Amino acid sequence: MATFVLVHGGWAGNMVWRELAPRLRKAGHDVYAPTLTGIGARKHLLNREIDLDTHIQDVVGVIDDADLSDIVLVGHSYGGMVISGVADRVPEKVLLPDRRLVTVPGEDWLVEPIPSAGFGLKRPEVIALWEGKSGPHPLATLTQPLQLTGGIRRVKQKMYILATDPARFTQFYDKLKIDPGWTVHTLPCTHFIQLEMPDELTAILLKAIS
Repeated sequence: MATFVLVHGGWAGNMVWRELAPRLRKAGHDVYAPTLTGIGARKHLLNREIDLDTHIQDVVGVIDDADLSDIVLVGHSYGGMVISGVADRVPEKVLLPDRRLVTVPGEDWLVEPIPSAGFGLKRPEVIALWEGKSGPHPLATLTQPLQLTGGIRRVKQKMYILATDPARFTQFYDKLKIDPGWTVHTLPCTHFIQLEMPDELTAILLKAIS
């Protein structure tokens, strides 16, 4: 049995894991899907002081509070920056693994959600979920440089999964596919892999820990 910690991306909370989390639990694994401060179910905490460090500490706090170890960190989109910071801070607890931002009128510290068309979403149910659940995101979390101390190098198994319809983050995929410290995969879907191809994503994650 493994312990998965799923970290969502920007503008919407952990609802993006509603297809993946039950599949991982059905396979016998523990799943934690924290909601980052100021987003989704915690949007009542939204304030201009929230930055990347805040979200890294959100996840570290869950790990510490639940005494988790040998965890599989899974980050979606912006969540990849968060889990990189988490892995760098607590590597001993880890088992694995060009867009114009529009601010909210009158609130230069908040970023409007990217519309579903901006992600290339096609399935009506995924579009409805995103449009209904996404909300403003703290700008500082996207502009603060990620400061790594080197601890992440102690995490031996790291994985990057690229959605290819369309492929929007090929610069990371191209870099990591030649890095012996990483395993890479592609799936033919839009940005929200966990909603569009949850069975295939579950299979990749379970194979990684087998």
